[in-house]
Amino acid sequence: MKMTPQRMAILKYLDGNRAHPSAADVHRAVADGFPTMSLATVYNTMETLKEKGMVVELAIDPDKKRFDPNPEPHHHLICVHCKEIVDVHSNFSLDLSEKERSNFDIIGNHVDFYGVCPKCRKKNKNGLHTKSY
Repeated sequence: MKMTPQRMAILKYLDGNRAHPSAADVHRAVADGFPTMSLATVYNTMETLKEKGMVVELAIDPDKKRFDPNPEPHHHLICVHCKEIVDVHSNFSLDLSEKERSNFDIIGNHVDFYGVCPKCRKKNKNGLHTKSY
Protein backbone atom coordinates (compact mmCIF):
# COMPACT_ATOMS: atom_id res chain seq x y z
CA MET A 1 0.00 0.00 0.00
CA LYS A 2 1.42 3.34 -1.04
CA MET A 3 1.81 5.61 1.98
CA THR A 4 0.37 9.00 1.14
CA PRO A 5 0.04 11.79 3.72
CA GLN A 6 -3.73 11.17 3.76
CA ARG A 7 -3.31 7.45 4.45
CA MET A 8 -0.77 8.21 7.15
CA ALA A 9 -3.27 10.57 8.81
CA ILE A 10 -5.94 7.86 8.66
CA LEU A 11 -3.57 5.29 10.17
CA LYS A 12 -2.57 7.74 12.90
CA TYR A 13 -6.23 8.33 13.76
CA LEU A 14 -6.93 4.59 13.88
CA ASP A 15 -3.87 3.76 16.01
CA GLY A 16 -5.21 2.83 19.43
CA ASN A 17 -8.72 4.03 18.52
CA ARG A 18 -11.33 2.05 20.44
CA ALA A 19 -14.39 3.89 19.11
CA HIS A 20 -14.98 1.51 16.16
CA PRO A 21 -15.40 4.45 13.76
CA SER A 22 -17.24 4.56 10.47
CA ALA A 23 -15.51 5.90 7.36
CA ALA A 24 -17.46 9.14 7.87
CA ASP A 25 -16.11 9.37 11.45
CA VAL A 26 -12.56 8.90 10.16
CA HIS A 27 -13.15 11.50 7.44
CA ARG A 28 -14.41 14.07 9.97
CA ALA A 29 -11.42 13.41 12.21
CA VAL A 30 -8.78 13.96 9.53
CA ALA A 31 -10.57 16.56 7.37
CA ASP A 32 -9.03 19.55 9.16
CA GLY A 33 -5.57 18.49 8.07
CA PHE A 34 -6.73 17.48 4.58
CA PRO A 35 -9.73 19.62 3.61
CA THR A 36 -9.72 18.38 0.00
CA MET A 37 -9.71 14.69 0.94
CA SER A 38 -12.92 13.03 -0.18
CA LEU A 39 -15.00 10.55 1.74
CA ALA A 40 -14.36 8.14 -1.16
CA THR A 41 -10.63 8.29 -0.37
CA VAL A 42 -11.36 7.27 3.22
CA TYR A 43 -13.69 4.45 2.10
CA ASN A 44 -11.07 3.17 -0.34
CA THR A 45 -8.36 3.33 2.30
CA MET A 46 -10.53 1.50 4.83
CA GLU A 47 -11.28 -1.20 2.26
CA THR A 48 -7.56 -1.58 1.52
CA LEU A 49 -6.78 -1.79 5.25
CA LYS A 50 -9.52 -4.41 5.60
CA GLU A 51 -8.09 -6.47 2.73
CA LYS A 52 -4.65 -6.31 4.37
CA GLY A 53 -6.07 -7.47 7.71
CA MET A 54 -5.29 -4.20 9.48
CA VAL A 55 -8.93 -3.40 10.34
CA VAL A 56 -12.04 -5.52 10.62
CA GLU A 57 -15.36 -4.42 9.18
CA LEU A 58 -18.16 -4.77 11.71
CA ALA A 59 -21.69 -5.65 10.69
CA ILE A 60 -23.12 -4.33 13.94
CA ASP A 61 -24.75 -1.10 12.84
CA PRO A 62 -27.10 -1.54 9.84
CA ASP A 63 -27.03 2.22 9.20
CA LYS A 64 -23.28 2.43 8.55
CA LYS A 65 -20.17 0.32 8.18
CA ARG A 66 -18.02 0.45 11.29
CA PHE A 67 -14.38 -0.58 11.47
CA ASP A 68 -12.37 -2.08 14.29
CA PRO A 69 -8.70 -1.10 14.20
CA ASN A 70 -7.92 -4.10 16.42
CA PRO A 71 -7.87 -7.15 14.12
CA GLU A 72 -7.07 -9.55 16.96
CA PRO A 73 -9.95 -11.89 17.85
CA HIS A 74 -12.23 -10.40 20.49
CA HIS A 75 -15.91 -9.82 21.20
CA HIS A 76 -18.10 -6.72 21.47
CA LEU A 77 -20.61 -5.14 23.82
CA ILE A 78 -23.02 -2.87 21.91
CA CYS A 79 -25.43 -0.27 23.25
CA VAL A 80 -28.80 -0.79 21.57
CA HIS A 81 -29.53 2.94 21.72
CA CYS A 82 -26.43 4.95 20.84
CA LYS A 83 -24.52 2.07 19.17
CA GLU A 84 -21.43 2.58 21.34
CA ILE A 85 -19.18 -0.48 20.98
CA VAL A 86 -16.85 -1.75 23.70
CA ASP A 87 -14.26 -4.49 23.21
CA VAL A 88 -14.54 -7.64 25.33
CA HIS A 89 -11.31 -9.61 25.65
CA SER A 90 -12.60 -12.75 27.33
CA ASN A 91 -12.65 -16.23 25.85
CA PHE A 92 -15.93 -18.10 25.70
CA SER A 93 -16.18 -21.83 25.26
CA LEU A 94 -19.17 -22.44 23.03
CA ASP A 95 -19.68 -26.07 22.18
CA LEU A 96 -21.93 -26.92 19.28
CA SER A 97 -23.51 -30.29 18.70
CA GLU A 98 -22.68 -32.18 15.52
CA LYS A 99 -26.09 -31.21 14.15
CA GLU A 100 -25.54 -27.50 14.91
CA ARG A 101 -22.06 -27.57 13.35
CA SER A 102 -23.43 -28.95 10.05
CA ASN A 103 -20.07 -30.69 9.47
CA PHE A 104 -18.17 -27.40 9.81
CA ASP A 105 -14.73 -27.41 11.40
CA ILE A 106 -15.06 -24.65 14.00
CA ILE A 107 -12.02 -22.33 13.99
CA GLY A 108 -13.29 -19.52 16.18
CA ASN A 109 -16.25 -17.49 17.39
CA HIS A 110 -17.35 -13.92 17.78
CA VAL A 111 -19.89 -12.97 20.41
CA ASP A 112 -21.85 -9.71 20.39
CA PHE A 113 -23.46 -8.69 23.66
CA TYR A 114 -26.26 -6.13 23.53
CA GLY A 115 -27.22 -3.83 26.35
CA VAL A 116 -27.68 -0.25 27.42
CA CYS A 117 -24.60 1.85 28.15
CA PRO A 118 -24.38 4.01 31.29
CA LYS A 119 -25.16 7.24 29.39
CA CYS A 120 -28.27 5.79 27.78
CA ARG A 121 -29.31 4.10 31.02
CA LYS A 122 -29.21 7.53 32.67
CA LYS A 123 -31.36 8.93 29.82
CA ASN A 124 -33.68 5.92 30.20
CA LYS A 125 -34.72 7.20 33.59
CA ASN A 126 -36.23 10.09 31.62
CA GLY A 127 -38.48 7.90 29.48
CA LEU A 128 -36.21 6.27 26.88
CA HIS A 129 -37.49 2.76 26.10
CA THR A 130 -35.15 -0.20 25.72
CA LYS A 131 -35.10 -2.67 22.85
CA SER A 132 -34.72 -6.36 23.41
CA TYR A 133 -32.52 -8.61 21.29
